[in-house]
Amino acid sequence: MGILYYAGSEMAIAFPDRVLAHVKVVTTAKLRRGESFTVSWTHPLDDTMGRSTLWMHPTIPLRFVFDEREPPELDRSWLESLSASANLAGGISIDVDDTDEPTT
Repeated sequence: MGILYYAGSEMAIAFPDRVLAHVKVVTTAKLRRGESFTVSWTHPLDDTMGRSTLWMHPTIPLRFVFDEREPPELDRSWLESLSASANLAGGISIDVDDTDEPTT
């Protein structure tokens, strides 16, 4: 499991490495251009019910930590889908319990 640390917080937000790698690429591309957006995800079934959303902004510190030493192979169509959804009002949405490629 990869970990996203948001806003300098020590609170860890866990995502599968493959999911986090794709979110990282889209996030860094948008923030590099000065664009803000949201990332939402469902809480894992074994955790508190519900969902969370983060406001991603270029001034908010982020840290991505991965379990795997080697980065996973990225899926271009998934990156394009995540990028397109990041441009919409609803932002990126991830179902963390989906064992297939997450939907956006």
